[in-house]
Order: sequence, then structure tokens, then C-alpha cells
Amino acid sequence: MNKILSLLLLLAVGQHVQAQFYKSVLPSQDFNEALTKIVTDFKYNFKNIASGDKVSQGEYDTYASSVVLPGATDCIINEYRSVKDTTASWQGILYSGDDFAEAQKMYRNTYRLLSKSKIKLVDKTLISFNGRYEEPTDAVRFAVSTLRLNVDDPRYQRFAAELELVTSYNGFQVNVNFFNRKPDDERE
Repeated sequence: MNKILSLLLLLAVGQHVQAQFYKSVLPSQDFNEALTKIVTDFKYNFKNIASGDKVSQGEYDTYASSVVLPGATDCIINEYRSVKDTTASWQGILYSGDDFAEAQKMYRNTYRLLSKSKIKLVDKTLISFNGRYEEPTDAVRFAVSTLRLNVDDPRYQRFAAELELVTSYNGFQVNVNFFNRKPDDERE
């Protein structure tokens, strides 16, 4: 009887540990939902998630975003109004501080979350991001990883998620950007 109880206890603990492991590795439902709203509203130049007063600066207008990725601050939408570019971009700050190790950890974890997220489109199609991870190092302390969607929809042909770790006046900043970007082979 003790062996059966021990075995059941071991199985229960094992399932709990496995559930906690997946919970720590996979994106949360809140992250997936926010990411889905951002990605799907890209088709509308982020107009459905732009909120608040417009701030005009040069050739673009800035709005607050009503959708915030969990953990992000200062989520904004820039809408360009030049003759050549009328697209919009979404940006959120994920980390701002003087600890390079913390910035590096946030950069790595956010890349993992973006690459593991499943985005459900209106037609129930599941899509995800693919990209190449660029590791920030102490020597460089700057990195940019670009991810693209694995979807055939021509509206997303140039859509990119760009994760960047940059040196800022506070020390380091980790940003995530969603925008229209030419593929590397089309750049001037």
C-alpha cells in the first residue's frame, strides 16, 4: 500500500513539475493575446489599437497603444505621413536600466516568447515567428534579432518583429518593434 501511495505521490509531483516547466518556457495566454492583437492590427496600420491624443513630430504622428505586451512600458504607435511612407510601427520598451545581465536576460526571454508564440488569425490559421537569434555580448553590448511570420498573406510579406538590445543614456534598453521592413536582399 505504501508503494502505491509513493508512486501516486511521485506521479503527482512529476506532473506538477512538468506543468511548471512548460508554464515557464511557453508564452502566457496574456502574451499570446496581446501579440495576436498587435499582429492582426498591422493590416490596418495599427489604427484599431492606437489610443489617446496624437503627438505630431516631423513626418510622423505618435499615439499610445491600447495593447501592451506583458512587462512592456511606453508602448507607442508611430504613423508615418511622408510622401514615400505612410505605414505605422508599434514599439514597446521591455527593459531600461544599467544592468547588462538583466537586459541580456530580458532580450533572450522575449526572443524565446516571440518564437514560441502561436498567433491565431481570424480564419483560425495558426502562425508563428521565425528568425535568427543574435546574442548580445559584453564586448558589443548591442544586438538586433529580426523575426518574420511564416504566412503566405501578401499583407505580411514585409512585416517584421525586431528585438533590440541597445546602449541608452540609462545604460541599456531592450525594445520590441513591429513594422513594415524590406527583406535584407531588398535593402538599398
